[in-house]
Amino acid sequence: MAAWTWRFEKADGAEIQPAVQPEEFTTQGDAESWIGEHWKALLEGGADQVRLLEDSTEIYGPMSLHADA
Repeated sequence: MAAWTWRFEKADGAEIQPAVQPEEFTTQGDAESWIGEHWKALLEGGADQVRLLEDSTEIYGPMSLHADA
């Protein structure tokens, strides 16, 4: 079964540890629902953007967490 995960980054693409620790998700929809609930806390914790991964394959990103982007 595929595992969906988020990669958390600064604006320059450097990976950082998130302010809110996610789980591994079993569906893309679950992962996207989670980011929708936690993006403000992640932004306040220092993340500027995220990338969605299915196992080790990037599905999309970078996606900005800034509302004006």
